[in-house]
Amino acid sequence: MTATDGSTDPEAQPRRARHTAGGGGHSPGAPVQELEWAHTGTGFFARHLDALTDAELAEPSLLPGWTRAAVVAHVAYNARALSRLCAWARTGVETPMYASFEQRNAEIDEGARLPAQELRELFGRSADLLHADWDELTDDAWDAVVRTAQGRPVPCRETAWMRNREVWIHAVDLDSGGSFRDLPPAVVDRLTEDVLGAWRGREEAVDLVLAPDDRGERIVVGAGEGPTVVGSAADLARWLTGRDGHRLESSTGTLPDLPRWL
Repeated sequence: MTATDGSTDPEAQPRRARHTAGGGGHSPGAPVQELEWAHTGTGFFARHLDALTDAELAEPSLLPGWTRAAVVAHVAYNARALSRLCAWARTGVETPMYASFEQRNAEIDEGARLPAQELRELFGRSADLLHADWDELTDDAWDAVVRTAQGRPVPCRETAWMRNREVWIHAVDLDSGGSFRDLPPAVVDRLTEDVLGAWRGREEAVDLVLAPDDRGERIVVGAGEGPTVVGSAADLARWLTGRDGHRLESSTGTLPDLPRWL
């Protein structure tokens, strides 16, 4: 079977049927919380995609230089890429997320040019297949080491959180009414931890204090001698992930420049 999402796996349709018929058959060692968030986040993205007309898909998203269709294509093909990591973990045969960054970008460009209905179906089908692939992973497969597109070795269980980042954040990037304030508080906090962890891993020189006014504690980044930035945890997470700093206040009157996240 050859699908428009690029899958040539003869078992793809049976796996999709099992997932959509009930799914949730994860092994005992599966990252259950992250999988639940990913399921909810997929629905969140789908609702904001459904809120757009076909004509609106060709209009700009909140990502500079990206149309909404390109964002949808990216999220759809990300699911296929994560399915490849699941196959790697399940079979032991190395299957990278992408053959190259050029291939990844070409895939997104091609997907963005699909007729609107085909693009919508591509998103739904690829998401279903990924969730079905997760259902088939054993405890050993969840712990098998694979590599991200950046070459970072991670256990396959990391794919669940990787998917969360895509569906929740890019649903907002579609600019169809979604907000970081719509995200579950635990997902917001995990995103903030993710960004700060990435900076620490790269030894980025960031010095500030995050003061979420809807949380009980401040977060000291670096020596904590830089500006204090105040706002809701969701608005802070939006800014930390490279989006605008709307509704945030800095003790210096100016928000500092931040390094990239991913």
